[in-house]
Amino acid sequence: MSNYQPLTQELAQELEKIVGSSDFQIGEGINPDFWHDEMPIYGSHSPEAVVFPANTEEVSQIMKLCYDNDIPVTVRGAGTGLVGGCTPLHGGVVMCMMNMNQILEYDMKNFNVRVQPGVLLSELAADAEAHDLLYAPDPGQKLSSIGGNVSTNAGGMRAVKYGTTRDHVLAITAVMPNGEVLEIGRPVTKISSGYSLLHLIIGSEGTLAVITELTMKVLPLPHADLSLILPYEDLETAIETVPLIRMAGLDPRSIEFMERDIVDSTAEYTNKKVFPTEVEGREAGAYLLVTFDGSDEEELMARAEALSEIAYESGAFEVFVVDHPSQKADVWDARSSFLTVIESEPGLLDEMDVVVPPDKTAIFLRYVHDVGDSHGMRIRSFGHIGDGNLHIYCVKESDDQQAFLAESAEIMKAAYAKCEELGGAISGEHGIGYAKKQYLADAVGSTQMNLMAGIKQIFDPKGILNPGKVCTEL
Repeated sequence: MSNYQPLTQELAQELEKIVGSSDFQIGEGINPDFWHDEMPIYGSHSPEAVVFPANTEEVSQIMKLCYDNDIPVTVRGAGTGLVGGCTPLHGGVVMCMMNMNQILEYDMKNFNVRVQPGVLLSELAADAEAHDLLYAPDPGQKLSSIGGNVSTNAGGMRAVKYGTTRDHVLAITAVMPNGEVLEIGRPVTKISSGYSLLHLIIGSEGTLAVITELTMKVLPLPHADLSLILPYEDLETAIETVPLIRMAGLDPRSIEFMERDIVDSTAEYTNKKVFPTEVEGREAGAYLLVTFDGSDEEELMARAEALSEIAYESGAFEVFVVDHPSQKADVWDARSSFLTVIESEPGLLDEMDVVVPPDKTAIFLRYVHDVGDSHGMRIRSFGHIGDGNLHIYCVKESDDQQAFLAESAEIMKAAYAKCEELGGAISGEHGIGYAKKQYLADAVGSTQMNLMAGIKQIFDPKGILNPGKVCTEL
């Protein structure tokens, strides 16, 4: 453990001078939201101060002051994480980046945009569209920040076609723990110039440097899209269709799966039935939701017809085309509500977002359901079947948080071991944070954990930046 020091009154005053009194919180004036992320079940810790920098220079000054005085700093975006990644485990200073929320400049000739890290995903997506461009990454939490998306390499529903956030980052302005400012990467498509520090920063969850500016790739905006709902008798039959869709060269933008129970819960929660539950007397047990995009409606319909042939041959009850704007809105509002629905239910929940080879999805999910049943734990699941990223929740009506966590930990340990057996990985997009460290260590082994810890040591020899996360001990 590093030799962290408390934040003295003198140092607090220096921080306040840097950001101004309106962008500084201390002691009892700290909003409790800054004690944790969206999963306070993984711990809640009060920082000694919260600062809201306005630009790279202020971030640099804050980091130099804290580095010189051994004050831990936890960087935070919108706080929508699910693994305790922005929880200030050692107190110190929380640096909230949400005042740095400007879309700075589009380069229309080279298809990129410069943004500050506090820009919300929903804001960048809408603004790019207004410029007739597509910002392709589409994580489910639209109120997350772009800096947070980059820090966790968030994926989302369009990853099957467009890749994850990592695939859209061209350059980063980053502040090192000692306050030094670095320009990493270039706004070009190809770079083969030494080790890729850019890709070390991406996905490092705020443990290596503070991101203060990003150059992101954008694409010409597809002006047509079409979704199709495919109901099946069971999950196994639905999943068997996915590689056939991919092999047919239909280039789907997204392929989502959902089980019947989450569809029923969402219909009850929203008071709107979107997904058909009975087709000609047959009860649907699982669904695929497939979306195509492009510039030509006729071409999209041709792909939809080809998909229909595959779906019917693979056991789909029906193929429901979703092409009216109101239908599209209803379907995607329902899909986006899944986590909200689960969180609204009584009791406690724990989560994992494993990724497995898509053809192993049914095997993995059935295994997790069986393990959950053996513990009397309800398992809820949905996810991005096109790339094998599954969102799985342990849910139980209980007031005993410690007992619940102990039980869910047993289920997750078994689930993560099965994930490894099937050739998968611990997280597809939520990251490791504090909550999943031991599972990562079990999965990758001591050599890889030591290599990651060594990289952390090079970037941050005092260990002040987001301590206790990913590969560092408390």
